[in-house]
Amino acid sequence: MTNPTTIERTSERELVVTRVFNGPPRLVFEAWTRPELMKLWWAPKSIGVPLLSCEMDVRAGGGYRLEFGHDPSQSMAFVGRYLEVVPPSRLVWTNEEADDGAVTTVTFEDRDGRTLLTVHELYPSKEALDAGHGAEEGMPEQFEQLDELLLTLGADA
Repeated sequence: MTNPTTIERTSERELVVTRVFNGPPRLVFEAWTRPELMKLWWAPKSIGVPLLSCEMDVRAGGGYRLEFGHDPSQSMAFVGRYLEVVPPSRLVWTNEEADDGAVTTVTFEDRDGRTLLTVHELYPSKEALDAGHGAEEGMPEQFEQLDELLLTLGADA
């Protein structure tokens, strides 16, 4: 069963994405915090640009680096640091690849063994949110890939 992804601009500077996943918060949280799992679902397959590397030090003050591309010498990296890590219910991180990056908060709420995931992105300006529009278009596909991964991890068991 495919769960719908809801994407809403709640203000000029905020984007909120929600989806229910067929798996407990513990498992969904792991998929967001273990590099070997993140590599399996984070890059939307339709764009044809793989996630080459995924480095994550998932703790308050720790950093991350996600590198996309076909060739490491011509890759694009997303970097930032974790501001808050509360397993398995909350992650907050910065997006520092540009001066106008968002602060992203992800919450994982138990819904009778399923997970209500909420992604909240707060941008420094309306222009920054408008410029980051491409990411929101890829989220439904990313989340479908995460659903598939959760099945392989035994989330419905």
